[in-house]
Amino acid sequence: MKKLLSLPPNLVEFFYDIEKADRDEWFCTSDPIGSKLGSGGGTAWLLEACKQHIAPDKDFLEWLREEKRILLHAGGQSRRLPGYAPSGKILTPIPVFRWARGQRLEQNLLSLQLPLYEQIMKKAPASLRTLIASGDVYIRAGQPLQDIPDVDVVCYGLWVDPNLAKNHGVFVSSRSNPDKLDFMLQKPSVEELGKLMQTHLFLMDIGIWLLSDRAVDLLIKRSKKGGELSYYDMYSEFGLTLGEHPRIADEELNGLSVAILPLPGGEFYHYGTSRELISSTLAVQNLVNDQREIMHRKVKPHPAMFVQNADVAYRLTADNSEIWIENSCVGKEWNIHRQTIITGVPTNDWKLNVPSGVCIDVVPLGEAEYVARPYGFNDTFKGVLTEERTIYQGISVREWLSCRKVAVEEIDGAHDLQTARLFPVCSTIEELGLVMRWMISEPELQEGKEIWKRSRRLSADEISAYANLRRLAAQRDSFRVMNWPVLARNYERSVFYQLNLDDAAHEFAIHHLELPDALPLSAPLMTRISDNMFRARVQQFSGKTYTEYERRAFGLMREGLTAAALAKKQQPHLSVYSDQIVWGRSPVRIDLAGGWTDTPPYCLNEGGNVVNIAIELNGQPPLQVYVKPCKEYKIILRSIDLGAIETVTTYEELSDFMQVGSPFSIPKAALVLAGFQPEFSADVYVTLEEQLKAFGSGIEITLLSAIPAGSGLGTSSILASTVLGAVSDFCGLKWDKNEICNRTLILEQLLTTGGGWQDQYGGVLRGVKLLQTHAGMEQSPLVRWLPDYLFTGSEYQKCHLLYYTGITRTAKGILAEIVRSMFLNSTEHLALLGSMKSHAFDLYEAIQRGNFDEMGRLVGKSWKQNQALDSGTNPASVEAIIRQIDDYCLGYKLPGAGGGGYLYMVAKDPEAAVKIRAILTQNPPNSCARFVDMTLSDKGLQVSRS
Repeated sequence: MKKLLSLPPNLVEFFYDIEKADRDEWFCTSDPIGSKLGSGGGTAWLLEACKQHIAPDKDFLEWLREEKRILLHAGGQSRRLPGYAPSGKILTPIPVFRWARGQRLEQNLLSLQLPLYEQIMKKAPASLRTLIASGDVYIRAGQPLQDIPDVDVVCYGLWVDPNLAKNHGVFVSSRSNPDKLDFMLQKPSVEELGKLMQTHLFLMDIGIWLLSDRAVDLLIKRSKKGGELSYYDMYSEFGLTLGEHPRIADEELNGLSVAILPLPGGEFYHYGTSRELISSTLAVQNLVNDQREIMHRKVKPHPAMFVQNADVAYRLTADNSEIWIENSCVGKEWNIHRQTIITGVPTNDWKLNVPSGVCIDVVPLGEAEYVARPYGFNDTFKGVLTEERTIYQGISVREWLSCRKVAVEEIDGAHDLQTARLFPVCSTIEELGLVMRWMISEPELQEGKEIWKRSRRLSADEISAYANLRRLAAQRDSFRVMNWPVLARNYERSVFYQLNLDDAAHEFAIHHLELPDALPLSAPLMTRISDNMFRARVQQFSGKTYTEYERRAFGLMREGLTAAALAKKQQPHLSVYSDQIVWGRSPVRIDLAGGWTDTPPYCLNEGGNVVNIAIELNGQPPLQVYVKPCKEYKIILRSIDLGAIETVTTYEELSDFMQVGSPFSIPKAALVLAGFQPEFSADVYVTLEEQLKAFGSGIEITLLSAIPAGSGLGTSSILASTVLGAVSDFCGLKWDKNEICNRTLILEQLLTTGGGWQDQYGGVLRGVKLLQTHAGMEQSPLVRWLPDYLFTGSEYQKCHLLYYTGITRTAKGILAEIVRSMFLNSTEHLALLGSMKSHAFDLYEAIQRGNFDEMGRLVGKSWKQNQALDSGTNPASVEAIIRQIDDYCLGYKLPGAGGGGYLYMVAKDPEAAVKIRAILTQNPPNSCARFVDMTLSDKGLQVSRS
């Protein structure tokens, strides 16, 4: 998906280097210098410039049809946010949210706003290929996006109060047809909106517009006069031609079909002014006030105070409100008050008094010079310098000049504050400090005035045009590098361990930064786990041995998950007759949505949501366990399907269960958890034989797994639950299904195979259900049962197909890779897992509503999410099978970790199911591939006695 940016002219040259942007993915240009095109004309210019750059010989509409694209308008002079005018507001650094996990220290407005736009474009119909948005806003959707209609123009809006709507564009719709645009208004009065509310609804335009190729073509035509691009506004001109009752008559544009959509759970944060820079950031930080969800424990002297990429020796207090310090050095000899933004200040030893409402900006010029640009917190950089109402540094510019005994005639470009050459170019940091003192608080300082008078001076426009943005970015990087060890040392009061630790580790490695001291045992367990994984990654990036740290991280998580079981010692006792057999049997499960969100450490930090079903194969529960007394005081383990047998006579042999692939790892670990190991037993025995004598018999366990290994149906976890259930009954432990599932999670940790909780709950509990957990070490899912009609109804049952592909893949390697990314707070992985968690609710609702088609499509979306999380989920051999049946399916997926095993398909209808069966029966990928009859289990785990 191509990203097209309209940027300030100077930034176009530097953007790719500063952002490390791929030129194949990004295209940047600026509006022609000296021309005002408006948002409509600017859109046309950006599209045509991109097409000319990429495919000069192609027809425009043909080029437009080739791919989807996102256009961001981020040019402009930034008069009301001067501190980020040279680098463009779109690259404004934004502090890490105190409640979020996986953010990057170097994040900016662009990196925060882009994921929503990409999400919208992925959701949009194929005909909507162009999204247009503004670069100076951060927009969040707190809820999943709704379906996007297939029309010419889709506009997103927010429900707001009329007092806020009056400053923006407004989409008006009839109360009887709220999804269709009736007409659009620009900055209507509160009175006008009040009258409309009797018969209409209105949404505030948030600047996210999707256009069909036809709409784009017409927009470009309207942006041209005499074949040349001219001023055309997308909102006050193009927008007013849209709707059922448009405000501007234009036959072609009036004929475009339009839909307006309220952004679900929408939030709108504007970054257009110095005040909004702080107020919007504060609003985002305060989205979450629940202290349990705020990861660090620092309380700032004042909430409206933001410091990043900076070296600050000055002690900030509660009196310092509305403070923003970024990419700057603020020494202990400074004096700061309130409403101050400090940007770009290099390392210095100045003694500087910054009055309230005054901001400091320093911009590098050329290879060694700096421009001093102080300004006022509320300055708009507009107006003639001779007029009293023109404000600079919060006072009349005439007063400012008069205090410094400077005549207006000495200032070039005095017709507008933006073009006025007020700002001196300094060759040394000492000069910079002196002239800054004279300009902001010491008008009698002769040294400062002399520097100002003899220096070459630039206007605000010229600063943006000539700034050395590479130097500006390099300075920011050097401050950030300096900040990394400080953040790590002060982890209790910083955001360090909630950051993307992969990024952090990379920075520590490439800059050879010293690692902080090892965390004390008193540090929170999850922090200690993250710390070890972070250290492992630093070592790995540095080319050093790292596996010991990784082993510690996984070990600590195992300790946390098994602590409860170790604390609760077991007293097994023989609870059957000498000739009785305990018989446990379980179905397997298919995860329909939310798989992976049940996996530690993600679920421990965020909780998980999974929709899955319990199924029997060929009319039988495929996992079976038999437990019976043995006359000899030993443990005999048998596997019918593997044809294996092992006799255990000592605690050492029983605790040797960590061999992955061993046929009896599961029953050994289950017996340990049941108390047949000193550390898990309430009673003390010297030998296993002694304990079995006290127990009353030996134990014989026979396993039957009538399903191939690597099936993806949760086999190992559910087999473990079946063993635990049968052993519990045999030993009189009285574990209920919840306890059995919880101990399965612990068992898998003991085996070091990892894994989550959804497999065992999926098979142990019957039918169709949504399973939900909250954050914390105690992962006991809340079960929401779902109607089974879409699976058992006569018109639907035949549409559910299960096909064994004959291709296998072990989950342990996949698990380790993804769990590692969870430990490291990978931005992309956490975002994807968050969307998978929300997606489970969508599927839950589709099943609740009895919407079969939607359910099938959402199963298909689950498959796409799994592939995004792990590219190995869909190997070429599986893709070859899918290609044959794709047209007949609503959705399909490989259950579990994927990569092989079973393929679950939801056919469009019974006739499509017949065709799928015929195709794959006639063209099997290998000699083992076959269809297996699946039926919904209405019982789950069953344990009975002979």
